[in-house]
Amino acid sequence: MAIDHTALVAPGLREVTADGKLRLRFHEGQMRAWKSKKRFVFMLAGTQGGKTSFCPHWLHREIAEVRDEGQGVGDFLAVASTFDQFKLKMLPEMREVFEHILRIGRYWAGERVIELAEGLESGGRFLAEHQDDRMYGRIILRSAEATAGLEAATARAACLDEVGQPEFTLGAWEAVLRRLALYQGRVLGTTTVYGLGWLKLEVYDRWKAGDANFDIIQFDSTANPLFPAEEFERARASMPPWKFNMLYRGLFDKPAGMVYDCFDEAACVIDRFPIPESWLWYVGHDFGSVNPAAVIFAQDPSTGLFYLVHEYLPGAKGVYEQVDDLKKMTLGARVMRRVGGSLQEKGWRDDYTAQGWPVGEAMVRDVALGIGRVYAFHKRNAIMVFRDCKRYLDEKLSYSYKLGDGYGATDVIDRQSSYHLMDAERYVLGGFHAESHGAGAPVQRRSARF
Repeated sequence: MAIDHTALVAPGLREVTADGKLRLRFHEGQMRAWKSKKRFVFMLAGTQGGKTSFCPHWLHREIAEVRDEGQGVGDFLAVASTFDQFKLKMLPEMREVFEHILRIGRYWAGERVIELAEGLESGGRFLAEHQDDRMYGRIILRSAEATAGLEAATARAACLDEVGQPEFTLGAWEAVLRRLALYQGRVLGTTTVYGLGWLKLEVYDRWKAGDANFDIIQFDSTANPLFPAEEFERARASMPPWKFNMLYRGLFDKPAGMVYDCFDEAACVIDRFPIPESWLWYVGHDFGSVNPAAVIFAQDPSTGLFYLVHEYLPGAKGVYEQVDDLKKMTLGARVMRRVGGSLQEKGWRDDYTAQGWPVGEAMVRDVALGIGRVYAFHKRNAIMVFRDCKRYLDEKLSYSYKLGDGYGATDVIDRQSSYHLMDAERYVLGGFHAESHGAGAPVQRRSARF
């Protein structure tokens, strides 16, 4: 099918004309993404701005370019943030374009793949007789919630929908990058802005710093000519500015409810350096058979500043293996304290101790008190973080209280069971008082806007 990629500010993204020609009516924001030559292109846009509907057309172009290069087609990824997002939005859009409009796709529900017709010819031949047979090419459809499903292919390009939602984790993003590494495949990421976290740190901040691999395209919901201007203004009048900026303008802002809203990553995220032998080391643990975690801090005795040296998220490893890893991380260090877990988790502490890694009880068990102690250190810019501790930073910037009526923060942590590094940090640093440990780094103030 012939395709006309004309930018027209007119209702409807696509139209099949009477002579069988597909006309794509990109609005200005979509056209900027279409024209970008960068490897990682991210559309950060207001709700209903025309993100999901753009994905299959961008991916089709990537597939066609691989075919035109004579390299064969291979595998491509289309990943939604959640299974519901996949089922209700991404899958219908992908099938509509590849099966019904272009007529080059056949959906295999069991494997969740769209088989591509030989040569990408409309109405062309499909090679597979069963869903696990060899195919001319595949679009592998997955949700980011099931990270293991992203590890099964070597892909040439990927489109990622609602990549800013909490379920689309840093681990999922890194899994996609591994699948694309061999061919240095391109990525289109689309999302409304829901908060901070890895998307800001690993994508937006890299683009802002001039990384030539990244392109950020931001636009309001009203860039979509179908979005009512009245609804846009209603939202502006009824929402806090930070919420409106994120949900309807695709802009990063500092949301209400951030637990550590005083953490200044511009001042406190630093490059790694060798830790002097005289410094004192402290380890915090969060126990679990599936998601154990640890943070390892070194303290400068002359200033009282703590430096996050290592984050540790080993997955489902046995205690013996974990202890072996932790001993290697702290080889030659003066480890002064290892603490972790709740009062009821004595069995875990005993297990680590039996393997030669003594772990004591946390001095502060109350969650709010522990958070308050860590907060006091951040208020003084007294916790420095090596910038390669990406998961800690992701947790730090997304760790939030649930919001109540009127967007006010409650005292309940949102998705608390997901923040293992934050718990480990609270266990170990909750035993210190910022005011009495020389944490005298000057407070540096800056705007909360990005």
